[in-house]
Amino acid sequence: MSRWGYFFRRLLLSIPVLFLVMTFIFVLLRMGPVDPVAARLGPEASGAEAARMRERLGLNDPLWEQYVDFVTDFLVLDLGQSWVVYADWEVTTIVMNSGPPTLWLGFWAILLPLFIGIPLGFYAGLRPNSWSDYTASVSGILWQAMPNFWLCIILLAVLRQTQGGGWFGFDWYTFGPEIRSITGTPSLDFLSWSNSFGAVPFPTGVDWSALAVDVKLILPPALVLGSASMAAELRIGRTAILETINSNYVETARAKGLKSRAIVWKHVFRNALIPLVPVITNEAFLLIGGSVIVESIFNINGLGRIFFRAMVQGDLPLAGALLFIFTLIIIFLNIVQDFLYTIIDPRVGYER
Repeated sequence: MSRWGYFFRRLLLSIPVLFLVMTFIFVLLRMGPVDPVAARLGPEASGAEAARMRERLGLNDPLWEQYVDFVTDFLVLDLGQSWVVYADWEVTTIVMNSGPPTLWLGFWAILLPLFIGIPLGFYAGLRPNSWSDYTASVSGILWQAMPNFWLCIILLAVLRQTQGGGWFGFDWYTFGPEIRSITGTPSLDFLSWSNSFGAVPFPTGVDWSALAVDVKLILPPALVLGSASMAAELRIGRTAILETINSNYVETARAKGLKSRAIVWKHVFRNALIPLVPVITNEAFLLIGGSVIVESIFNINGLGRIFFRAMVQGDLPLAGALLFIFTLIIIFLNIVQDFLYTIIDPRVGYER
């Protein structure tokens, strides 16, 4: 099977998943515990107002017609309006405003484990049964055992205690770029944009001081959000190195007289990355769920926090639309994962 054939096959298999998710959201909206009319108008709405609202929402149409309209709107990304959290706001507008902080948080929550967890795991695997191996392994187990909400609270308490130089003269608020609060939504206005060459804007400059402030503000929640992935990558990376370094082809390379550095970089590292591919791509699943807690505690106005508010306040259209967006992201990452397998390990065939 060709690469494009495999790709389109994966796309076709994702279509039933999308329809199952949309069907679940439709059933939740139409047959769930929250009445759409009461959610929009309140329980004290009169009969005439309720009737007009039912007509406006299309609730008097046959159920199959409502389902077709609902699926069609979702497929063209017409995700409807919020009921409660942002009353009468378009969901697409809410996503455009709240998506960048979540993407900024997710970017650093993935980047930190990649540059900390994997190198530590490879370092420990190359030096088995040494003090560095024991230290890295025990630290990874302890770090993974601590839940995110507890880490958020402890990290906030520690950083707040540094204000005024309380911890050995170290003040997180004034270290590097000065900040007034360790919680809040990053402004993300460090890029200058221009529309000189058409309707699509493009960046023309970077405000490095504003970038430093946004990075400093996002590092604590990103460290907490990526903590579970960091520990998992450390442990799986160590195990993968130990399995790879004792394989037959590595022994053959040594017998041919290849240098240790060439063996490690050319044979060991590349094959040790194979079991890490699903771990790295599956981090997005953890980030989607973990961002709900982390964004709420660190007061970041992102998609995770809005999803939590929508569920608590019964804003089902907003929660359903965000669930649909999360599903699209997960399906896309699964397809990317299949391509990464073929790039890292050519032995993986498309028919497997």
